[in-house]
Amino acid sequence: MNNYIAILRGINVSGSKLIKMDTLRKSFEAWGFKSVQTYIQSGNIVFQSNKATTQELEKRIHQNIKKEFGFDVPVVVKTHQELKNIVSKNPFAKDKLKDPAFFHVTFLSAVPEKENSRKITETSFSPEEFILAGNSIYLYSPKGYGSAKLTNNFLEGKLKVNATTRNWKTTLELLKMAEAAEKKL
Repeated sequence: MNNYIAILRGINVSGSKLIKMDTLRKSFEAWGFKSVQTYIQSGNIVFQSNKATTQELEKRIHQNIKKEFGFDVPVVVKTHQELKNIVSKNPFAKDKLKDPAFFHVTFLSAVPEKENSRKITETSFSPEEFILAGNSIYLYSPKGYGSAKLTNNFLEGKLKVNATTRNWKTTLELLKMAEAAEKKL
């Protein structure tokens, strides 16, 4: 068994695509996943599964959600180690002048093609700062993510990959949950 983190995009936001976390947890268990835990209402699930690629799990979870709940929900799955690497490599965390309350991570379903990456990396979005690192984007939004220019829709349109964003607190909590689950293996 391996530990994974599923990050769903667009559920329980503004009253749309409503799925109670207890119901989602039970569904994950019915789909054969083990040690399923959810975190807050925005679609964050830590679970265990037999060895599979993250892409296989994304496809399976996406199809199951569509079949069971009727929602077309983009899903990004990370391994415990991938999430640990993402957290440890946050370049903004080293800058003591930046408030971690304004850190976010956008999880991408794939590494964007270089041509698409150039569409955002050659542009300034000041005062927002971002660093594209493989299939993740580190965001610093000093005016808050609610007024950010670098939204999921914008990034998906430019990069041509699915994207879902979590604040730093949620990202750290998911890592903490995955680490606790790892100790139980």
